[in-house]
Amino acid sequence: MGLIYYIMGKSASGKDTVYRALLKERPALRPVVLYTTRPIRETETEGVEYHFVDEETLEGLSRAGRVIESRTYQTEYGPWRYATVHSVGMDPALADYLMIGTLESYRSLKAFFGDSAIFPIYLELPPDIRLLRAIKREQGEARPRYDEVCRRFLADEEDFSPEKLAEAGITSRFDNTDFAGCMAQIRRAMGSVPDHGKES
Repeated sequence: MGLIYYIMGKSASGKDTVYRALLKERPALRPVVLYTTRPIRETETEGVEYHFVDEETLEGLSRAGRVIESRTYQTEYGPWRYATVHSVGMDPALADYLMIGTLESYRSLKAFFGDSAIFPIYLELPPDIRLLRAIKREQGEARPRYDEVCRRFLADEEDFSPEKLAEAGITSRFDNTDFAGCMAQIRRAMGSVPDHGKES
């Protein structure tokens, strides 16, 4: 019996860093990479953070019945879409998977695969640290989009409100103020799942 370990949290809460660390520690985990129509950042690599596609490609996947969930964000640069695509052979009953997403997509995957197939890893970080991290990351871009940083920061406050977290059944939270401590908490939580206690 496998699981989808699902990392989520507000923008700049350290999701990518935790994701990479878990993949390195547990090579048996199979990564699930989301699709997006937003522009690729200078520091990103196709197929690692996201599959960067155009609207036509995403529509084709949707017509083929492979899109599990999709959401659109209205940004200062037009609509950006994000989607979870069901890969050929993906079966959480047979293997363990690791992915990053939003609370909305987490709920969609629970509905698609069943509650018992998804293990949530919700990261938390104080808002001032998150905002400073997001600005610093944007400074490294050829064309910084600070207005988009602000839009996303404010949107996250609503998207990850205490009420919505409770509705989604998120009861465990991992404080990422100290990365080493956060990873230790995550390892313990993953190790407490029946039949998932062994390091890969």
